[in-house]
Amino acid sequence: MRIFGIGLAAALGLLVMAPATTVSAAKKPAAEGGVDAKSREKGMAEAPALVTAAGLSCTLSDARWIGADAKTKQGFYEVACNPGLGGVLIATKDATTPPAFYPCLETAKPGPDGKPGQLACKLPGNADPVQALAPFVAKSGITCAIDKARSIGASSKNTFFEVSCQGGYGYVVVASFPADANKEVKANTCLAYEEGSNLACQLTSRETQLAMVDTLAAASGKNCTVKDKRFILSALSGSMYFEVACQDGKGYVLERAANGSLARAIDCANAPGGAECTLTDAREAKTEQAGLYTRLATKAGFPCQVEKYALFPVRVARQEVVELKCSDRPDGGVAVFDADGAGKVYNCIVAELQGYGCSFTPKAASVVKISNDLKALGKGSCVVSDARIIGKTATGDGFVEVACADGLPGWVLNYAANSDTPKEVLSCRQASGVGGGCKLPTNKTSG
Repeated sequence: MRIFGIGLAAALGLLVMAPATTVSAAKKPAAEGGVDAKSREKGMAEAPALVTAAGLSCTLSDARWIGADAKTKQGFYEVACNPGLGGVLIATKDATTPPAFYPCLETAKPGPDGKPGQLACKLPGNADPVQALAPFVAKSGITCAIDKARSIGASSKNTFFEVSCQGGYGYVVVASFPADANKEVKANTCLAYEEGSNLACQLTSRETQLAMVDTLAAASGKNCTVKDKRFILSALSGSMYFEVACQDGKGYVLERAANGSLARAIDCANAPGGAECTLTDAREAKTEQAGLYTRLATKAGFPCQVEKYALFPVRVARQEVVELKCSDRPDGGVAVFDADGAGKVYNCIVAELQGYGCSFTPKAASVVKISNDLKALGKGSCVVSDARIIGKTATGDGFVEVACADGLPGWVLNYAANSDTPKEVLSCRQASGVGGGCKLPTNKTSG
């Protein structure tokens, strides 16, 4: 599992906010939307070149000249875009310096006296700066009906917004700088940011965010009265991982899919690397789980004191596939257990026909069973020294080539679909048309 790292530590000290300034307005607004005609005329005449110089992705729909700072000689323009994100452009006297741009959500922040600043957006096209973020949220891939939003600031590369969603979830939206919904946009859960940091969310609390864990736990089907919970991490896929500790001492890792649904509930004993449990004793859980696999493997006809195990990704609902390493026998296996406890354990070589490879058991230990299978089919003179998977037919039959330790010609074993016991043994000559025939060194010239 590839883990998504926020990687914004450097940006935390680079957040740029809209400057406080004293603007000498052209005239007191007294027209449509509080914008006088001359300010709009001047804005529409001069803003297009400034939009281009600032590198904005903006199809200009409206503009107004706000005014100028007598001391710095800066000019201030509000622009409305469709499509694009509206805001305020600040042009310097030096034509070689690109204008600075601040979204309406940034300029709307009140001053120390609580009153709107002089750079607050007034154009009708910028009347709803919160919903103006909808294209960015959609581009990020999350599902969020925006309730509130605020501008956090910007670095030299990124623009940061916070959005709270109907239902209580919240995200930090990371866009390009200047913000462009046509470029890469990410949405990181608020839980990924520590309280007190520059990027910490303010529109939703951690308690509200973590309330989703109770919903996930209820959907998991586990008998768990949640005692404690925590956010673990986010994955590049958009999934989020949470740990829950239960009143009965057990614990689980809950995976929340990008669409908000529960993807899976994982026992702490089987938690993936990077998402291990800390609220419960994972070592105790692993010992308990190993005992369970010992009982299930024995029930399936494979006596094994499970010393170590590793889960494979789930392919079939309500089915668990796990590699077993035994402390009381040299060969392990790949077990397939159903939700009702029924199961089957495949020899590690045969398991490759099912698409599973062993990492705990060496081939030398696995070929012992293959030798016994040959003996059962009347070919007991061959002690298997090597084995190779040839492949499977469309009907599910699998073929395994084996070499004999004495150097004499080996064989090809035919396994029925989902079987660990061969139903037929073929000579290399008989199997010449199966997947290219025998290829192990001692079998190439056999007849």
